[in-house]
Amino acid sequence: MQTAGVVIIGGGIVGSSIAWHLMEAGCKNVLVIEREISQGKGSTGKSMGGVRAQFSTSVNIQMSLFSIPFYAAFDERLGHPAGYRPQGYLFAATKQSHLDYLHANFERQTTLGLKTARLLAAGEIKSMLPLLRSDDILGGSFCSTDGFVDPYSAMNGFMASAIEHGAMLWKKTDVTGISQDAKGISGVETSRGHVATRTVVNAAGAWAAQVAKFVGVDLPVEPMRRMLVPSEPFEDFPQSAPMIIDMSNGFHFRPEGRGFLMAWNDPEETTGYNTDFEPAFVEKVLTFAADRVPIFENLPVNPKKAWAGLYEMSPDHHAILGPVRAVPGLFLANGFSGHGVMHAPATGKILSDLILTGKTEIVADVEVLNFDRFDQGNLLHETAIL
Repeated sequence: MQTAGVVIIGGGIVGSSIAWHLMEAGCKNVLVIEREISQGKGSTGKSMGGVRAQFSTSVNIQMSLFSIPFYAAFDERLGHPAGYRPQGYLFAATKQSHLDYLHANFERQTTLGLKTARLLAAGEIKSMLPLLRSDDILGGSFCSTDGFVDPYSAMNGFMASAIEHGAMLWKKTDVTGISQDAKGISGVETSRGHVATRTVVNAAGAWAAQVAKFVGVDLPVEPMRRMLVPSEPFEDFPQSAPMIIDMSNGFHFRPEGRGFLMAWNDPEETTGYNTDFEPAFVEKVLTFAADRVPIFENLPVNPKKAWAGLYEMSPDHHAILGPVRAVPGLFLANGFSGHGVMHAPATGKILSDLILTGKTEIVADVEVLNFDRFDQGNLLHETAIL
C-alpha cells in the first residue's frame, strides 16, 4: 500500500506550486495526482497568463505582492523559466465612475505597499500609446510590475523542481474516492490503488466540486468558459505594450508572440464544462479591438488558432483557501475565478504554511478566504474581474 504525507489532487499550476512550497519547507513524501496524460490540459495551459497587483480587495493585492516578485525571481530561484515580462497593466477609464474606482483601488494598493502603480491623466495615456483611440479616455491607472508569465512553463518549473526535491507525480491517474475514519481523512482511492494519507489538498481547478463531493462537501465552485483569440503576426502596434483593459466594455489584450492575444468576458456566458470555441466570438472581439485600436481593423486572425478554457468561479470571485473544519485533513485551493496563475506562488506558500504550521503571514487575514464564509454570509466582493 502506498503512503504519502500530503496528497495533492490536481497537477495544474496551483497544485504544482503547493507541491514545490511543501518540499521547500522540508515536507517529505508529497504526491501530486493528475488525471491527464500530461499536466496543463485543464485551465493552466489555456490561461492568458496575466499577473497584476491592481485589485480592489486587500487579500488579492497581498497575494499579488507575494506572487509577482516571486515570478520575477522564478528563473534564478527554481532553475526553470517562468517567462515573466513586466510590461504592465493599463486600465483605461472612460467614465468618472471608472476614475473614482481606480483612485480608491490605488489608495488601497499603495497603503498595502505597492510602489509601482500610478494614476494617469488622459494625456499621459495618449502619449504612452498614441495608436489607441483616446477621445473618450478620461484617465487610468498603470502598474509597471504587472505583466505576463508563461503559465505552462511556470507550472512545469514548479513541478520539475518539486520532483527534484523528492515529490512524486502520478499522471493519467483518476481519483475515485477519499476515505475517512474517526480522525478525519485517512486515504485517497485512485485508479492505481489506495494511498494512505492524513492530508489531502483539493487543487482540481474547475473540477474541484466533484472532488469535494467525495467527502460530502458542497463546494460552490462552477466552471465557466472563457475564450481567447490570438492574432497572426502584426507589426503596426508596439510589442512593448502592456495589457490594456478598455473599461468601457471589458475588452483587453496584450502582446503575444509577434501578434496580440485578445479577450472579453461575454456577459451571456453560462456555467458549464463547455470548452468549444464559438467562431462568432471572433467577430465580437475584433469589433471591440478595432473600436479601441483603429489599426486593428486590419489585424489578421485565424479562428482555428483561437481556444476556450475554464475559469473556476466562486460566488464572490475570490479563492477558497485552507482547511475544511468539518473534514480534518482536507485543504482547499479552489475558486480563483481567473486568478489561479497569477496567484499560484502565494497560494502554494499559504497552503504549505497552513498544512505545516496552521498559520501564514502572506496575507493579513487568511480567514477571509476560508470555506466557512459562504455559510456565514461573509462574502468578499472583487470587482476587478477580467
